[in-house]
Amino acid sequence: MDERAQIGPVELRVADLERSRSFYGGPIGLEQVGDDPLALGAGGRPLVVLREVEPGTPAPPSTTGLFHLAILHPSREELARALRRLVDRGARLDGASDHAVSEALYLHDPDWNGIELYRDRPREEWPEGDGGGVAMVTLPLDVHALLEQAVSANGQPAHPDTIMGHVHLRVSDLERSVAFYRDELGMNVRARYGDQAAFLAAGDYHHHVGLNTWHSVGGGPPPPGSAGLERFTVSSPDEEARSLRDPDGIELALRPSQ
Repeated sequence: MDERAQIGPVELRVADLERSRSFYGGPIGLEQVGDDPLALGAGGRPLVVLREVEPGTPAPPSTTGLFHLAILHPSREELARALRRLVDRGARLDGASDHAVSEALYLHDPDWNGIELYRDRPREEWPEGDGGGVAMVTLPLDVHALLEQAVSANGQPAHPDTIMGHVHLRVSDLERSVAFYRDELGMNVRARYGDQAAFLAAGDYHHHVGLNTWHSVGGGPPPPGSAGLERFTVSSPDEEARSLRDPDGIELALRPSQ
């Protein structure tokens, strides 16, 4: 896969369309894109597309699907502004981490779809992993220091350069999923943690797709009508428009990038 590949829109199944639209348009700071009331994004690009389903109960964590979608902010200042937006709207964090390659805030939407808001550190600061790749760690992030850097959001949306940075999936068999994203999509394994998690990317990015079996090893898809991941998009200059499914049945839409 071309190193210029990027993750495109992530489509989510939700129980209450208006509730989810208010959440992604409020605390997350996304705007409606074009004439599609279901598509929200930044800079005119859709990042999240919402689909209402019934009954829309949250997908059990033991099933396969979305662990989190990850929205990439273009600078530390913009991540601080995103944090201020969350605080101003009363949203609660699930956690905050320094991964050496990035700084990240974690929360979930009203349907318990996981969300990461992050910014990348400069690439020259990324630690090298054993045998190449990158060494990602999980250290506490000083949220109070980040918040002190924040300029008031004042109701402003996310910066126009905000993009969907990666998706992290719950899978049932790590080796099988690694083989698919490596061999079928041509991604590179950039880091892995034993037999429980792996991170793959097009080119030398730290990861476009994360995979884990922390709760889902041997699991199956969520029940019909569950909230969760409908599909996600990968855009690349060398791709033709097509759809396929990974070994767990998770749908990918491959699209040529402009």
